[in-house]
Amino acid sequence: MTAASFTPRANRLAVASFFFIVGLSFASWASRIPDIKTLLHLSDAALGGVLFALPAGSMLSLPLAGWLVAKYGSKKIVTIAATCYPLILIAIGTTVTVWELISVLFVFGLFGNLCNISINTQAVGVESLYGRSIMASFHGIWSLAGFTGAAIGTFLISKNISPFIHFCFICAGSLLLILTVQRFALTKDAGHVGHAGQPIFARPDSGLLKLGLIAFSCMVCEGTMFDWSGVYFQKVVAAPKELTTLGYAAFMGTMAGGRFLGDRIVMRFGQQRVLQGSGIVITTGLLIAVLFPSIVPATIGFLLVGFGVSSVIPLVYSAAGRSKTLSPGLALAAVSTIGFLGFLLGPPIIGFIAQAFSLRWSFTLIAFLGFGTTVLATVMKWE
Repeated sequence: MTAASFTPRANRLAVASFFFIVGLSFASWASRIPDIKTLLHLSDAALGGVLFALPAGSMLSLPLAGWLVAKYGSKKIVTIAATCYPLILIAIGTTVTVWELISVLFVFGLFGNLCNISINTQAVGVESLYGRSIMASFHGIWSLAGFTGAAIGTFLISKNISPFIHFCFICAGSLLLILTVQRFALTKDAGHVGHAGQPIFARPDSGLLKLGLIAFSCMVCEGTMFDWSGVYFQKVVAAPKELTTLGYAAFMGTMAGGRFLGDRIVMRFGQQRVLQGSGIVITTGLLIAVLFPSIVPATIGFLLVGFGVSSVIPLVYSAAGRSKTLSPGLALAAVSTIGFLGFLLGPPIIGFIAQAFSLRWSFTLIAFLGFGTTVLATVMKWE
């Protein structure tokens, strides 16, 4: 039986499995950051510098990932990248110096983005087979894997299992899953235009540029939630110590849930209306948290933010993958590069404004940046 004769359902299961592996691997690393910080005797400032190696690797690999997928096809790249990604976890567990950790995290970020571009290219292809929106459900699998990875990490930490043993366990399970499903991955990418000679640094057209800016508007909010939600609940909401992670949990919960509901919502209202509504919901949620900084309204606000961001990136990636000017891999890389800048710049901007004024002013600015999703979705031409 050839890969082309597999059913779309089998293709979808394979791609979902790759999303799960990537989400599980990343969450497994994140769950052991405090332990690795202690093992290497890192200060808070030193840890911040070390952690920057991961997004640096991701950023550097963005154009390279698109070119590799365009040249060799997403199946080959996703199989290689998804195999290496959990293997690098084991290398993280063996580091004994700061420079070793920085080097390994840089490579971890690089392969993480190779996974990101290649699995989303696969997802675009499977979506084209179905003829309807299914991209959000794939990203929902990634979020579900994140919860799973965090739960496994919490359990193993409670049993005093070392990061190295933990990562070996995750790697073994991931490699077994890859061996099971990789043959079901798509062999030909949707919309592939055969531009193997396209340059590594491909200039996006105006449509892709707007999609990238929509991703930027969303990811600046995501980055803020990931890095500053706990601080906001601690300093502004003044939540009890045991509730400082409540806002983050609320955000993650509705982001995951929204992704599993997102495809149905898109089918009913269309991409443009969903993106317009998403920006409004993001801005409303952040402003509620700013104007009413107490536990209940702030939690409600963060719930709204999670739901608002849930469908934006899946929709942007889906639209980028249908580009008429670039192959899916290159188009996704171009859009991801712009969007990822928001993820990188958002948290530092929050810190600078909080230092100069207050954290509430920072969140107010992010709220209006999030509204850019609505504005850009309105001015874009949708097919």
